[in-house]
Amino acid sequence: MITFDQVTVHYDDAAEPALREVDLTVEEGELCLVVGHTGVGKSTLLGAVNGLVPHFTGGTLYGRVVVDGRDTAHHPPRELADVVGVVGQDPLDGFVTDTVEEELAYAMEQLAIPPATMRKRVEETLDLLGLADLRHRALHELSGGQQQRVAIGSVLTAHPRVLVLDEPTSALDPTAAEEVLAAVTRLVHDLGVTVLMAEHRLERVVQYADRIVHLPGDGRAAIGAPADILRTSTIAPPIVELGRAAGWSPLPLSIRDARRAAAPLRTRLKGRTPGPVRPPQTSVGPRLLTARGVTVTYHGVPAVREVDLDLRGGEVVALMGRNGSGKSSLLWALQGSGPRRAGTVKVADAPGDPHALSSAEARRAVGLVPQTPADLLYLESVKQELGQADTESAGGEPARAILDRLAPGIPDDTHPRDLSEGQKLALVLAIQLSAAPRVLLLDEPTRGLDYRAKTELVRIVDALAAEGRAVVIATHDVEFVARAADRVVVMAEGDIVADGPTAEVITASPVFAPQTAKILAPLPFLTVDQVLPLLDGDSDR
Repeated sequence: MITFDQVTVHYDDAAEPALREVDLTVEEGELCLVVGHTGVGKSTLLGAVNGLVPHFTGGTLYGRVVVDGRDTAHHPPRELADVVGVVGQDPLDGFVTDTVEEELAYAMEQLAIPPATMRKRVEETLDLLGLADLRHRALHELSGGQQQRVAIGSVLTAHPRVLVLDEPTSALDPTAAEEVLAAVTRLVHDLGVTVLMAEHRLERVVQYADRIVHLPGDGRAAIGAPADILRTSTIAPPIVELGRAAGWSPLPLSIRDARRAAAPLRTRLKGRTPGPVRPPQTSVGPRLLTARGVTVTYHGVPAVREVDLDLRGGEVVALMGRNGSGKSSLLWALQGSGPRRAGTVKVADAPGDPHALSSAEARRAVGLVPQTPADLLYLESVKQELGQADTESAGGEPARAILDRLAPGIPDDTHPRDLSEGQKLALVLAIQLSAAPRVLLLDEPTRGLDYRAKTELVRIVDALAAEGRAVVIATHDVEFVARAADRVVVMAEGDIVADGPTAEVITASPVFAPQTAKILAPLPFLTVDQVLPLLDGDSDR
């Protein structure tokens, strides 16, 4: 169905090719997972399938890419639209209509599918992805996860023979991600759809893959069975890291298989006390933010319902909950820029409620990094962005010094849009921290980050907490929460339904439990790093 024959892609301004002599054949009805660190060429590989590379992106493609018998060198993306469906990293970039129902129908309209068939497919897709209640909603009103489901649905309605998915679950809560992946797997097994998928959260998808394409960073590709590739790859989910450390063979890729292999390990670890995931807090810091009765509504529909919340210095709080539960609305209400129907927010040392302050004063009280950090980047270079931040902050620590501490080595003349997702996040963090806010809010900061970048983000968050700031992270990434948070707050339908220590909250529900906790339950381990010191170099074979 998809054939790469000695494919090399070289962009005009790049010293080295993004892809180098890639040979790959993906058969009909196969789910192939593309893995690798940020910036190694995954999006280039995916873009070559429907001709976006090089017809849209520029550069030179050597070799041949053939999809269902069509050579992409001679067939631009519009001539492949009936065969290949593409879901990109940012759903908003692909939307062309105003409402959910219109977006689901748009691709079919372009393919001249009969109206009766269109209506039936729209209804099927609304039910398949849990979008029925949102059918008449404006796309810009949806949460990031809801937008991602609409983007996937808008591709599925056209019934393509090939699906290209770039980070399809990055904004989805664990339950929604499982539902989307189950739907994709059903298409593969029942209808013979071919799927090429890139995803950083390997813990979610690796068990569904037939083969893995690993891009190590030199432009070449290693291709093989998931267990074979992941045994030696530089990127792996916690289940694989634990299997490597314990010496399990064959390497398990699902929780069920890992629990079976881990029986001797659980026996060895029984009675052992895991070390702390994060540096222990020597004392509880002062209360930096107090919110009482915060209520947010949109067109009369409540998004946040009378929420009470206290944040203390030195504390990292994870804000979790399903898509549309009110997490982002609450963060924007706390920062002061978002709408708030009722309630009060008090920040230590601030002259008033952030909602009533000027934008500059609000930034000094509460900093917020949105789901898409690039939304705050509008100048032509990193130097200009940092200079503007210093001008607005007037007297705080220079933004350049903060950026060098967070992500050293970013040149001044780089255009912000050319940065990796992790570098964009670091730049926006530096801009916000230049105002020296006591409270910092991060909305889905791990989207688009690989495991190495997430480890760096954990270090950054730890450092911010050590400086006495209160940090709130809204996220669906349970593995990141297990490593980064002291406390977890769970929201549902605008209400706070759980609030407590991380280990207590995330292990109380199988939905939020990290892989290590599921594998070693009922033992109190959350991360692989807690297990490694207790293995003493032995293995469980």
